[in-house]
Amino acid sequence: MKKQLLSNRARIKTRVRETLSMTAVYGLLAVFGFVFVYPLIYIILVSFMPPEDMFNPSVRFLPSAFSLDNYALLFERINFFKSIGYSVFLAGTSAALQSFACGLMGFALSRYSFKLKKLYLLLILACFIIPSQVTMIPAYLGFSRLKLTGSPLAFFIPAILCQGFKSPIFILIFYSFFNSIPKALDEAGEIDGASPARIFFSILVPLALPAFTLSFLFSFVWYWNETYLTVIYIGNSAKTLLNQMGGVLSTLANEAIRDPLASKINVPVYMASAALCIAPLLALYIVMQRQFVESVDRAGITGE
Repeated sequence: MKKQLLSNRARIKTRVRETLSMTAVYGLLAVFGFVFVYPLIYIILVSFMPPEDMFNPSVRFLPSAFSLDNYALLFERINFFKSIGYSVFLAGTSAALQSFACGLMGFALSRYSFKLKKLYLLLILACFIIPSQVTMIPAYLGFSRLKLTGSPLAFFIPAILCQGFKSPIFILIFYSFFNSIPKALDEAGEIDGASPARIFFSILVPLALPAFTLSFLFSFVWYWNETYLTVIYIGNSAKTLLNQMGGVLSTLANEAIRDPLASKINVPVYMASAALCIAPLLALYIVMQRQFVESVDRAGITGE
C-alpha cells in the first residue's frame, strides 16, 4: 500500500510539473505571438477608421464605425490590380530565376572539387557581408552601359547570374542542403548512365524542394518589398504596388500640406495602404504555410 501511495504521489507530482511547464510554454508563446500579431491587427482596424476617429479620445482600438472610404480613395488613385500584377510578375520571376541559379550553384559547390573552392566560398560570404548600398552605384553604372536600366531585365539578369537580392544566403543554404544528401545517390545515377544534369534535375531537385521553397519565398518577399532599387534600376516604368502606394501617399500629403493636422488625418489612409501592400504576402504565406514550415525545418540539416 505504501509503495502504491508513493508511486501515485510521484505520478501526480510529475503530471503537475508537466502541466505547469506546458502552461508556462504556451503562455510565453501567446505573449510573443501577440507581440508579433498586434501591429497587423492595429493596421487592419485603423484602416477602417474614419478620419474623425483619430481625434476622438473615446476611440482607442475599435473604430466608431467601419468605413471603406480609405480603401476607396486608394483605389481611385491607382490601378490596384494592374499594379499588383506587375509586382507579382517582377518579384515572382526574379525569385524563380534566383532560386534556380542559386540551386545550381549550390549543387556545383557541393558535388565538385576544384582549385580555390574555399576562396570562392569565402568570396560568397564576403558578398553577403557587404551592404547593398556599397555596390548600388557600380551596379547602376554597369546596367546603364549594358542598356538594362528602365527594364525588368535589370532584376532578371542579376538573378539568373546569382547576383540578385541576398543571393549568397541562398547559395550557402543550397550548399548545406546538398551536402546533407548522400553522394551515393549520385553514384547510383552515374552507374545507370545519368549525366550530371540528369542527376541534378531527376534526383537532387526533388529531394531539395524544401530548400527551393525557402529560397523562393524569401526571395519573393525581398523583391516585393524593394522600392528604392526598383526606382533606381527600372525608373518610372516600374508600376509596382509599393511604388504606386508611395506616390499616392506623397500626393495626398502635398495636397494637405497646409493643414497642420494632415499627418493625423492621413493615418487611416496610411494603414489602408499598408494593409493592401501586405495582403498578397499574407495570402502567399497562408497558401504555402505547410511547405514553408517544412522547408525552414529541413534546410538547416548539416552535411554527412
